Amino acid sequence: MDKYDVVIVGTGPAGMGATFSLLENRPGTSILMIDKAPVSTGGMRNDCKMNFTYPIGFPFEYWPEDVANHYLEKVKEFLKPDILPKSNIEVYQTRAEKLGCSLLEIQQTHLGTDGGLRLIQQLMKRLTDSGVDISLKEEMLSINNEQKFITTDLREIGYKTILIAPGRHGFHFLQSVMHQLGVKYMDNILDVGIRVETRIERYPIVKDYYDPKFYFPEKVRTFCTNSGNAHVVKEKYITERGDVWYSVNGHAYAPDAAKNNGLVNFAILKTVRFTEPLASGQEFAEHLGVMAALMGGGRPLMQRVGDFRMGKRSKAASFNGDLYDFEPSLRDCCPSDISLAMPSKILRYIWSGMKKLDTIIPGILHPSTIMYYPEIKLYANKPEYKDEHFQVAADVFFAGDGAGTSRGITGAWASGIRASEGMMESLN
Repeated sequence: MDKYDVVIVGTGPAGMGATFSLLENRPGTSILMIDKAPVSTGGMRNDCKMNFTYPIGFPFEYWPEDVANHYLEKVKEFLKPDILPKSNIEVYQTRAEKLGCSLLEIQQTHLGTDGGLRLIQQLMKRLTDSGVDISLKEEMLSINNEQKFITTDLREIGYKTILIAPGRHGFHFLQSVMHQLGVKYMDNILDVGIRVETRIERYPIVKDYYDPKFYFPEKVRTFCTNSGNAHVVKEKYITERGDVWYSVNGHAYAPDAAKNNGLVNFAILKTVRFTEPLASGQEFAEHLGVMAALMGGGRPLMQRVGDFRMGKRSKAASFNGDLYDFEPSLRDCCPSDISLAMPSKILRYIWSGMKKLDTIIPGILHPSTIMYYPEIKLYANKPEYKDEHFQVAADVFFAGDGAGTSRGITGAWASGIRASEGMMESLN
């Protein structure tokens, strides 16, 4: 059996944050990182947009402002981000406040998908040069914490302390680990919404503020704005029953005027918090995703705002350059009627938010604007943590979006650092 002081499951920002913290503060520690994917995973692979202002990315229940800012400074010190400039946002803030909405002023950096991949390559090289063992395409299957080893699809690995940080896609895996460890958890919060795509001149705020964070009543917000060389993409999910469904998402490449497609996309999401007797908010989300896939013939749905306002479904003829002035960046979607697939109460709140946004920034509800559905965020595991370092059992720690400790790259990195401090206490 291979044995290490520390095993870290997941090579995303939470895993990296913990590993670099261990290297800095406890030299000589033997560390293994494993990931079932063939490449380093996590949010840095997709658009690599980072926010450095509380509360973005930091769930309130785990992160008081002073604690979050303490760790944010550590993240900044390590990543050394080039913060994007902002201008003219006071106009939009004033308009938003008149409608009972808010526009948060956030420090941001954006590397783009291509820039994010370069950053990952640099970080992975630093890890291997520092003596960290990295094993990709190796999947953790089970844990025996009494005897301090995990079983993967390749071998058994001993540890003194372990961090499990699989990200949002590892939602079901993390639940399996919690069942094995006897860890209690809640699974009752999720985000459901759409991704909006339109021409950049109809959302000109992005020229002044790359990823504007609007908050509307009824727990609706904008999220993950991409512009310039921006594209809507789909992400594949498989339920425990084997059903396949897709959530849409968005990304953009690094700024390059020669390659810009002139489009902007962003999510508008409604946070839903369920109470008893619902067993699983995530299963509810999966049912929504499977229903959309059923309506779309295995694909996400898309609808033009003009069709939606007239109460009719969109058809393939609506998605060409003749009738409207841009084609969808994600062609592999089914023209449809999203009101048949989205719960009416959620859709009502989403549409209310969009109308307010169109008042703040006139033009977003142009008839050609496309609404893609579903965009669902699966990061609502809420384990019962034993301490402030996200320890769930003796010498076992969780971190990252899949464990509910963060919502984004910087929050995940910060939660990895915070978990590493508890791991060092365990090693000592």
